[in-house]
Amino acid sequence: MNGRLGGIARHDRSRGPIETLDHVSVTRELGVRGDLRGAIRPGKSGRRQVSLIEAESWAAALSELQPAPDHAMPWYIRRANLLVEGVRLPREPGRVIAIGKTLRIEITCECDPCSRMDEIQPGLKLALMPDWRGGVLGRVLTDGEIFVGDEVRIEE
Repeated sequence: MNGRLGGIARHDRSRGPIETLDHVSVTRELGVRGDLRGAIRPGKSGRRQVSLIEAESWAAALSELQPAPDHAMPWYIRRANLLVEGVRLPREPGRVIAIGKTLRIEITCECDPCSRMDEIQPGLKLALMPDWRGGVLGRVLTDGEIFVGDEVRIEE
């Protein structure tokens, strides 16, 4: 079953503001263009180049928290780069996610929620812990220009 890319976000520095986009270039060299974590630095593996989260997992975490109606909690406050909808991300390293025409990302590990999540909303870190709800991290295998609405496929 295929899904779709529901959102793109990046931030250029630690604790910096989140910028949402309707399209972006993602490369082996830079990850999500303009994002803090994308570039592979000398001596590093690049295993954190791109972070992805499922819309359904974000919704499940929020349903447990039941934040106040006036406290907006859009997906990008999770600080993930890509929001996928309608597809379950694999929960194992080595699997490949294809987005749009050419982008391919290899899953490297779970994206463990950090204490920053509880600064955003008390209890958010714990709500994101079960079943990889915090998302996955990956390494870019093949460059691509991606757009919100692009097809997301899990390669076999």
